[in-house]
Amino acid sequence: MKKLLLRLLLYVFCIVLILEVLVRVFHLTKDYPVRFVDELGVERWVPNQEGYSVTGNRRQNFSKFNINSSGYNSYRDFEPSKDKVELALVGDSFIEGFHQPYYNSIGKKIEAKINGVEVYEIGYAGYDFADQLHLIHQYQSFFDLIDLVVIGIKFEDDLTRNEYGILKERMKLESPMYRSLRNIKLLVYLQNIGAFSAAIKMTTTLFSLGQNNTSIHKKEDVNATQKRYVKYIKNFQSLVTKYGYDKTRFVLLLDKENSPKVFLDFLDKNSYNYIDFGEEINQSKIPTTLIYDQHWNNYGRNIVSNLISVYFKERVNNH
Repeated sequence: MKKLLLRLLLYVFCIVLILEVLVRVFHLTKDYPVRFVDELGVERWVPNQEGYSVTGNRRQNFSKFNINSSGYNSYRDFEPSKDKVELALVGDSFIEGFHQPYYNSIGKKIEAKINGVEVYEIGYAGYDFADQLHLIHQYQSFFDLIDLVVIGIKFEDDLTRNEYGILKERMKLESPMYRSLRNIKLLVYLQNIGAFSAAIKMTTTLFSLGQNNTSIHKKEDVNATQKRYVKYIKNFQSLVTKYGYDKTRFVLLLDKENSPKVFLDFLDKNSYNYIDFGEEINQSKIPTTLIYDQHWNNYGRNIVSNLISVYFKERVNNH
């Protein structure tokens, strides 16, 4: 019995080892760049890293990323000056662009449409409005040299807090334990394809037995929704007051269809300019997002880059 058990353990170890090698050889899972918080309290990627972003159990998306000297995924380094024309894109994973080859990004597409402009893609997965304004405030001398700053914003996700603070949940991913686990590529692959989802769901269900969960599924009433909208708009105002906002050079990038009217009315009343990508993205007869999540595919990025380019050209002509 003892020999059988030892032999079984040996077989299991060999199978796991072979699977680990296969995942590495065929690059079936993504690389994780290292993140950090710099001396000014800005969270970003450690500069000068590269790797591959992989999504799906059959490598549905396989693209290379390149973290530049500023700590952001981009095909160029950021070197603004008064003698050049620059445009900055500040946002979350949609701007970060790990779902696309870094050399075929939104910024690259904009540069192809506007002669002589340099586009700086300052995107980081999870950035909300507080992250973005804090970043711009801390690096004000850098952003003062840029002609137009486009700030991506999603009303429901990005206005939940009224001041910046380091999110421990994200930085916890850089703990020694998480880094060690990420080195086991088979484990990362299984997690990415949802192999542990059923077990996690079952555990959650068992722990919730006997508890009253009706409130979880209860639809939010109109009054609660209105209160939340008011809170988010107040958070917007607080962040702008605390960190500053240059209405002459800053423009929001948003989806009007997914933004409440009260917020859009607030923006119009207070002269906050914005670019709406929602109408063209949502009404397109050609798919604009990836098949496995809601990030823009290449066609979607073409639409967004064109809208930003048109806005930039109109702004230059009006000035």
